[in-house]
Amino acid sequence: MKTLKLILLTLLVVTVFSCQESTSEQKEVSEPVTEIRNDIEKVEPPNWWIDFKNKNVQLLVKHPSIGNATAKINYSGVSLVKTYQADSPNYLFLDLEISEAAKAGQFNITFKLKDGSELTQTYELKSREKSAEDFKGFNSSDAIYLITPDRFANAIPNNDSVEGLLQQGVNRTDDYARHGGDIQGITDHLDYIEDLGFTAVWPCPVVINDMPSGSYHGYAMTDFYKVDPRFGTLEEYRKLADDLRSRDMKLIMDQVANHCGLEHWWMKDLPFKDWVNYQENYEKNRDNWDHKSTKTSSHRRTTNQDLYASKSDYQEMADGWFVSGMPDLNQRNPFMANYIIQNSIWWVETLGLGGIRQDTYPYPDKTFMSDWAGSIMTEYPNFSIVGEEWSYNPLLIGYWQDGKKNKDGYKSNLKSTMDFAMQKHIVDALNEEESWDQGLVKMYEGLANDFAYASPKDIMAFLDNHDKSRVFTEFKGNIANTKMALSYLLMMPRIPQIYYGTEILMDDFDNPGDHGLIRTDFPGGWEGDSVNAFTGEGLSAEQKDMQSFLTKVLNYRKSSEAIHDGKTKHFAPENGIYVLARISENETVVHIINKNESPQELDLSRFEELELNGKSLKNIISRENITWSNSLKLSSKGSLILTTKF
Repeated sequence: MKTLKLILLTLLVVTVFSCQESTSEQKEVSEPVTEIRNDIEKVEPPNWWIDFKNKNVQLLVKHPSIGNATAKINYSGVSLVKTYQADSPNYLFLDLEISEAAKAGQFNITFKLKDGSELTQTYELKSREKSAEDFKGFNSSDAIYLITPDRFANAIPNNDSVEGLLQQGVNRTDDYARHGGDIQGITDHLDYIEDLGFTAVWPCPVVINDMPSGSYHGYAMTDFYKVDPRFGTLEEYRKLADDLRSRDMKLIMDQVANHCGLEHWWMKDLPFKDWVNYQENYEKNRDNWDHKSTKTSSHRRTTNQDLYASKSDYQEMADGWFVSGMPDLNQRNPFMANYIIQNSIWWVETLGLGGIRQDTYPYPDKTFMSDWAGSIMTEYPNFSIVGEEWSYNPLLIGYWQDGKKNKDGYKSNLKSTMDFAMQKHIVDALNEEESWDQGLVKMYEGLANDFAYASPKDIMAFLDNHDKSRVFTEFKGNIANTKMALSYLLMMPRIPQIYYGTEILMDDFDNPGDHGLIRTDFPGGWEGDSVNAFTGEGLSAEQKDMQSFLTKVLNYRKSSEAIHDGKTKHFAPENGIYVLARISENETVVHIINKNESPQELDLSRFEELELNGKSLKNIISRENITWSNSLKLSSKGSLILTTKF
């Protein structure tokens, strides 16, 4: 018995000693952080996460004379693989490998400078808040509400002007000045957006644009990791995302890989000689910069697909600056490429995004854009990205969608593109007089072009946005045409996007197409507004009717399997009437457009293949029931939406 006790005691001592030895070894590898140190001017990304598929992250380090420093990291599971000097002595790039053994926590990066001094920066690895598969992107079951944040609602007037920024104050009488809308203004009105029937919100960029003018629109970023304080804080941005998720809604982030703002912090000290395109020209003319100082883009986007395009034409399109105030980023520089990809992933993870909208998609290096989209989709297999291809040619739109078998072998990894072509077809179809080659046939043949797309239902369709004239203006104030267009948009095999204010017939009649006027203030978003669209106070009868109409269609669409994923069948327009059907196993939805001013009797025998004869259908607007038999009376111009689902 004594012998057994002695053996057990010996084992206990050995176990304790082994544990102490293991802890001692861990301390030698992972130095505990007892004090947060931020000696370095800038490290980006500002933090990272464990458990990514890609185990590598590249840190950009910016600090005076940091380029000659040696870096050291002692943290279990994290290896400093390589350091890179830049052309500027004030940058250092660090390649880190984060193994599966790495734990969330903080660790120090120590930099020993050439003069023997040391600087320390505390860096954090975080645990991921949800699995990669749980990042659900937008799809054809969603309806997206696009907002220009500066013009939607001003919840926090105290942040309207921020000391130290180049553009100060607000002026709501100037369409190109800041008006004061902010992130909290969106959050405060999520009830309104949800009640309308939208399932996703896409705000134009809220990342800082510290530009001397025109800073309200958000597309000239001056720091890719910082929220513009005039819009709010990162915490408020996260709260918007969290509040949307709590409603089973999604936040789509507007990002820009092609360019930054001229006042971006790195433009004063560019890391490499090829960080931006036409950099040498910029640096020579920096002190006297104007719109003639650099090569601007030719905007000939077809050079991406053109088998006969000259190299000079392609280079001018890809490398030229979008405008003189927006430097064109050189994604062929591998450090810039890593920077942009990591920035996108950082925002997806930080906000728990439900999608990305990528601005000016055809303008950056297209090989890089494939890598960019592929890197994101590899990490988040259920995610969604939509790219802006402003073209009315379906061949160009379809080229960018993943799954398209392109003649040049290009694979985009991009799930969705924007359907500018269909937008034009719908507007033309309803504005034109009816004839064999005009009017509704434009809409019909536009949808017939879906054979060119790898996945039509994953394309984002719209009628207006922050760059195009308001749809009510496009239809010259014709409410019936506006309703027909919107209902058709919401019935098509697409992901629909609607611009804020379309639901109350906002317009730009005074100067059609003017960007500042298109992005006008939403009534009720500012204290003292005489009209409040959120409550209905002061709206005209026509505006309230449009709000009600869209609310009914959008909320029906939310639960319609036929509209989300059903088969599509349409019938060539005849006598100013166009019929589109969406069909699933348990539901058929029929959308009828009647452009005639006088009542019409529609012969239903032509639609026998829909197998609706004798069935009861419900009008989703009036809630009235009809029986599908020999004919259907169309009492007035407009759209009729019927469903077999009760």
